[in-house]
Amino acid sequence: QVQLVESGGGWVQAGGSLRLSCAASGRTFSSYGMGWYRQAPGKERELVAVRSSGGITYYAGSVKGRFTISRDNAKNTVYLEMNSLKPEDTAVYYCAADESYSRLISTAPNYWGQGTQVTVSS
Repeated sequence: QVQLVESGGGWVQAGGSLRLSCAASGRTFSSYGMGWYRQAPGKERELVAVRSSGGITYYAGSVKGRFTISRDNAKNTVYLEMNSLKPEDTAVYYCAADESYSRLISTAPNYWGQGTQVTVSS
């Protein structure tokens, strides 16, 4: 069982930056792949970035080059550094974990955080 708690969301002007954090419980954090997802009003939840336990990363095309996913296994924490933010990045951002990379990529991981709101104004 993994419990996830996100933080770091907020309001920012277009072009600005935010860093999201996700703290995970459990002693086997390093064995889990981690992902960030987002859901905008009226839209389906979508994958933003994934980082496997082995360090493989995947980014959605809409954020590639602007967002960076990283993890600190000593702190049981995964981060999402978001730069050059755009109004279309406005959404609730969710952290998720799974031992299966394929489930992370298919937006079907087993463990989810409660989400944190990111609002980007133009």
